[in-house]
Amino acid sequence: MRLSAVLLALVASANARNVFRRDGQSLVRRDDSLKIPGENPLEYCHADRDDDLITIEKVMLTPNPPEAGQTLVIEASGTVKETILDGAYVNLEVKYGYIRLVKTQADLCKEIKNVDLECPIEKGEISILKSVDLPSQIPPGKYTVQADVYSKDGVHITCLTATVTFGKKSLGEMFDL
Repeated sequence: MRLSAVLLALVASANARNVFRRDGQSLVRRDDSLKIPGENPLEYCHADRDDDLITIEKVMLTPNPPEAGQTLVIEASGTVKETILDGAYVNLEVKYGYIRLVKTQADLCKEIKNVDLECPIEKGEISILKSVDLPSQIPPGKYTVQADVYSKDGVHITCLTATVTFGKKSLGEMFDL
């Protein structure tokens, strides 16, 4: 067990050295074309989005980044290119650091009710305004979410990913003291 931890540490430090030059500048180039416009941690999963059924124009999260125990306000706008019917689905993956917490397929039309929408989602302009109370007991750490969305016929709707880091809370904050 200790050997595997040592090997992981060596790989991580070797990768860190390969990512940064001696002058501290990053060798990894961030593809800003993947960033969803607005104040949010969202990105598209890939650059080729011409055939996607949704174009996202802007997403605003308040606060950004989200904070445990706070109300998260989500404002989003975009365009639906073709009506999305019942039977659409989401391949969802959630990781805590490198640990996969969730890997599932969910019914989009059931989940979309959480943002006060329902299927069919008609072609045209769309906007969402939703408040979500985040639990204060979210364990601190880095969470990565990927949602790959498809129509009932398997046509790609969109793919989004986000990474959010929740910080450590004091005992008083954790237990509302």
